[in-house]
Amino acid sequence: MNPDFDIAAFRAHFASLPRLTYLNSGSYGLLANSVRAAFDSYLDGRVERGADWGGWVGALEETRGHMAALMGVDADEMAITGSASAGINALASAFDFSGARNKVVVTNFDFPTNAQIWHAQERVGADVVHVPEAEDGFIPLEHFERVIDERTAIVILSQLCYRHGGRIPDADIRAIAKLAHAKGALVMLDSYQIVGTTPVMPRDMDVDFCVGGMLKYLLGTAGIGFLYVRRSLIEALVPRTSGWFAQANIDAMDIFAHDPSPTARRFEGGTPPVPSCIATAAGLKLIREIGLEAIGAQVQAITRYTMDALTAEGITYNNPDDDAHRGPLISIRTTDENALVAALAAGNIVTSSRDGRLRAGFHAYNNRADADALVAALVGNRDLLVG
Repeated sequence: MNPDFDIAAFRAHFASLPRLTYLNSGSYGLLANSVRAAFDSYLDGRVERGADWGGWVGALEETRGHMAALMGVDADEMAITGSASAGINALASAFDFSGARNKVVVTNFDFPTNAQIWHAQERVGADVVHVPEAEDGFIPLEHFERVIDERTAIVILSQLCYRHGGRIPDADIRAIAKLAHAKGALVMLDSYQIVGTTPVMPRDMDVDFCVGGMLKYLLGTAGIGFLYVRRSLIEALVPRTSGWFAQANIDAMDIFAHDPSPTARRFEGGTPPVPSCIATAAGLKLIREIGLEAIGAQVQAITRYTMDALTAEGITYNNPDDDAHRGPLISIRTTDENALVAALAAGNIVTSSRDGRLRAGFHAYNNRADADALVAALVGNRDLLVG
């Protein structure tokens, strides 16, 4: 394990531990004590003062600042949205698909939201093309080379597949971005399934947009997401979705004009998700205090320990084994995913499932006892495993 990481101190931030063996961070991260306190402070303020617009806008900007710092970008390049879907919809609305450059490239790694939103653009001329996985579950660069051309407007990448935990390595993302840019296309990275467990640096990967949400590994809550937009692209992209918080001056209250913010705020909309901002700011602060490098090392160590323990018991995992091609998610094929999730839950082991697989989503608060409990429970339910 990571000797420099004080896991006991980190676990102390979560009241659900050790009662729960919580391996469902890929669906919803655990509630930290500081996040709960932030919710309470919001409710106390509502009772005491009724409204606190100055404080609420301050929480929005604090959240923006934390996300920008985590991703190594400027705050003006970061939009805070109501969800990842809201950010993607705003971005899609800024494209004109009526001309020759109307192709949208998505992959079969993508979460349904990604493909659904871009397929919705077919009504305004988009031509959506899918990049399939190879037999080994990965998507090789050659598959992108076959479909990215001078007609391509944007390439959509999911950094980690939500179904089986396969990851597109940073080096491959850079290579795909180079290929897309050479053809005049832009690149959007969906980091939702991995951000918060390892550094995600859009500039380093040379992507133009990066989207995600805060309810999983970033320790925030639901109802809030983010969208990074490369500074040089902001002025040229004007979303057809908008609202008063997307204006250059949110206090203008001008009903006779639309004056988009010169920053990534133009991809926002109406009143921000105030309670979610307040709670998420607390979660992001905790992530930044621990540090993504330390969190990433712990996640990689505990998932490796778990995979080795599964192998020792003859249980086959479905996620990639190579560190560069995997993330915080371990997936295991099952004959009845719902029955297996329920059987584990009966023993306070919280997991999830997708596409015929059990999913165990690890965070830095998971320790060897959690891994051992999972493996023991799977041994006890071999009849529900494939292979």
